[in-house]
Amino acid sequence: MPHVIKVPDIGEGIAEVELVAWHVKPGDNVAEDQKLADVMTDKATVEIPSPLAGRVLGLGGEVGQMLAVGAELLRIEPHDAAGLVPEPTSGPLETSVGSAAAAGSAIPATARPVAGPTAAPQPTPQPAHQPAPGLGAAAPRSRPIASPAVRARAWELGIALDRVTASGTAGRIMQADLDAYLASGAARSVAAPSPVERTAAAPGARPQAPPAATREVKIVGLRRRIAQRMQESKRRIPHFTYVEEVDVTELEALRIRLNAKAGAQRAHLTLLPFLIRAIVLGVPEHPQVNSRFDDEAGVLTQYSAVHAGVATQTDAGLMVPVLRDAQCLDLWACATEVARLAGAARSGKAVRDELSGSTITVTSLGRQGGIMSTPVINPPEVAIIGVNAIAVRPVFQGGAIVARQMMNLSSSFDHRVVDGAVAAAFIQGLRERLEHPATLFIDGGA
Repeated sequence: MPHVIKVPDIGEGIAEVELVAWHVKPGDNVAEDQKLADVMTDKATVEIPSPLAGRVLGLGGEVGQMLAVGAELLRIEPHDAAGLVPEPTSGPLETSVGSAAAAGSAIPATARPVAGPTAAPQPTPQPAHQPAPGLGAAAPRSRPIASPAVRARAWELGIALDRVTASGTAGRIMQADLDAYLASGAARSVAAPSPVERTAAAPGARPQAPPAATREVKIVGLRRRIAQRMQESKRRIPHFTYVEEVDVTELEALRIRLNAKAGAQRAHLTLLPFLIRAIVLGVPEHPQVNSRFDDEAGVLTQYSAVHAGVATQTDAGLMVPVLRDAQCLDLWACATEVARLAGAARSGKAVRDELSGSTITVTSLGRQGGIMSTPVINPPEVAIIGVNAIAVRPVFQGGAIVARQMMNLSSSFDHRVVDGAVAAAFIQGLRERLEHPATLFIDGGA
């Protein structure tokens, strides 16, 4: 009998998850504890393993679909003690699984013959087009299942969809299936001339280039979360961006000297530990910027502890691990923790507690930082401090033009709770401390 694997209760009040990746497909044999799928909660991606060995009968959803806790994730036909999948002895299993697909269920059934005194089997005609490697056989269907974009492209290319082998869930034809069909050469032998070909064949017509290839990218998982949060931030928060130029010549000289002196015995110092130290010293003077704003309750919570979010680019998208209690860390401890958190985020090993609870965020594009930027606030915070690239620029100093290492701070504030004068004063304090780095090591930063 098939075994139904349900979406597990991940805890912390999670009612639904997003399906972000399948690691199996119908027909695959899986071992116990083998990874089946990845689902995503508000903050973290969770792997779902198989509780038993068997063969996958069908999948319970498509990538990007929201699944409720307790909903059917997939079905597995368990292996027997010898490690084989038993063949059914009667028809109810195929009927129950197949009927779900016939009724429009997201779980496709694997068609198999049902025992019984029926008519002799008829020879199955071979399809005109053999599926490309890795593509499943298309199930018989009265009308091909495909999105409007796929249908439009097939029409432009002169491809009959009923000749294309589908690889999508429940027999859906994907863009990749059209690509595989074209690559096989079958399109030229069975398809009618495309509009381009008909035009090119006209007397005196000039050759035309084929239609440009397109690719649909479904926004799922972390990318979808980022999109939702950025949209919500810009929709609800009136951003006020303030840009100030900072002379970091002395700071860079100090940083290079400290790194050379410490060598490999201590963490490598980047600009971020110095900036976080400057923020720590500036927060007591301007506590509004180190806050979280509940706009529905109308409550601004100010924090004495600085939990600095560090915006980190990963292969999956932007993540913000949190450097907790930055006020308790020296430069090297701060550098060590920033490097550890960034590594955990990029490797996908950051846990929920490391990705939540920040009170103010710093963001840097490194060498690609440009002249200025307009960073988006990470709600419910009210401030984000952006670092732009360091560049050597001519500066007037003592009546002469000298070369100095200059950098812009591009920072955004929630104008509902942070006035422009407060934001400007806070950034000017950061500039003063960064331009005179000795003050970073004086209690109070004065």
